[in-house]
This record gives sequence, C-alpha cells and structure tokens, in this order.
Amino acid sequence: MSNRPPPAEPTSGPRTASMPHRLSQLYIGLMLYGFSIALMVRGDLGLMPWSVLDQGVSLQVGWSLGVTSIATSVVVLLLWLPLRQRPGFGTVSNVIVIGVSLDLALWLLPDVDSLALRIALMVAGVVMNGVATALYIGASFGPGPRDGLMTGLTARTGWSVRLVRTSLEVAVVASGWLLGGTVGVATVLYALAIGPLVQVCLPRMTRTSRRAARVSPAVADAAVAP
Repeated sequence: MSNRPPPAEPTSGPRTASMPHRLSQLYIGLMLYGFSIALMVRGDLGLMPWSVLDQGVSLQVGWSLGVTSIATSVVVLLLWLPLRQRPGFGTVSNVIVIGVSLDLALWLLPDVDSLALRIALMVAGVVMNGVATALYIGASFGPGPRDGLMTGLTARTGWSVRLVRTSLEVAVVASGWLLGGTVGVATVLYALAIGPLVQVCLPRMTRTSRRAARVSPAVADAAVAP
C-alpha cells in the first residue's frame, strides 16, 4: 500500500500572472466596456445608470459621448479627494480608454431600426459589460472612478455597498433622465443582470502578480452589489 499523501486540493484563489498578461487583460476589458456602452446606445432601449447621465450631459453641452464620459470620470475622481481614496494605474486607464473606445465603437456601429436587432444589441451590451467589468477588475490594477467612489463612501459612512450603490445610481439616473438621457428596459435589465454576471465571471478572471494584492473585497462587492 502506498504511503504517499493524497494530491492537494486545487485552490480557488486568484491566479498569478505576468505583468504583460495583466496589462492585456486590463486594456481588453476597458475596450470591451466602451464597446458595450456603444451597443446599448445603438439599441436605444435605455442605458446603464452612469451612461444615462453621460448621455444627458452630452446632449446639453454638445460633446461626444466618449468625451463626456472622460469628463464625468474626472469629476468623480475629484470626489475621491475628501474620501481619501487613491487612484491606481487602472483607474487612470479606465478614464481614458473607455471614453476613447466608446467613441470609436459609435463611429463603427451604424444606427439600427429593427426592434429585433435593437433587443439583440441590448442583451449583447449587458453581457459584454459584465465580462468587461470582471476583466478590468480582475487584472488588479485598481478600481474605476465610480467603483472607487462607492467604496470610498461605504468606508466613510459605514453604509452598506448596496445602499451606497443604489443611492448613487438612482441619483445619476434621475439627473441623466432630466437632462435627456435614455432610460428604458435596458436600464432595468442592466440593474438586474450586472451583479450576477460579474459574480460568475470575476473568480475566473482574477489575476495578480506575486507582489500584487488580491482584488479588494470592497471593489468586488461594489461591482456585484444589486
């Protein structure tokens, strides 16, 4: 009879990865995020909460949606200062890459009239956004501006992530709608689906270097909180 110990059980923790691997994952995720917003814009059945605000501001000031997204992200980053949040490399990349890829995608994608195609674009946009969110968070380069605002407010107020996220998103949707942003069935679908999508994808896409910290639990909670 063999006295060898049984093989170790596989761990479910984040996988280590090289810097080039993590960087490529970060930028693929951010580019897909911008494209996912563009898919929902072309579907014209509603947008995700922060994009409703971006679209409303865009209509009022005459900027492209991507440029408006960048400007909004910079304003959100300024709100980090009293919360003592520190942006990471991924945070700055988030601001720029999503805005640029959003405008590029809108330039590439034509307007769509068919309701069936618009529904398909809506669903594809929501699913792609869930995958994209898991990719950029899982690369472990820091939260996006909006995720950081949520975690910062949670830490400073003691409120739950769910309450902070819901309060923020209700406020930005209402503000965006008043400015002319599109609220519709896609907005509701996104609110219901994004948490479960990220929760399924994030464990499979979390990567760290040997020296990098794990993905912050608060950041992960902010991404999946309903």
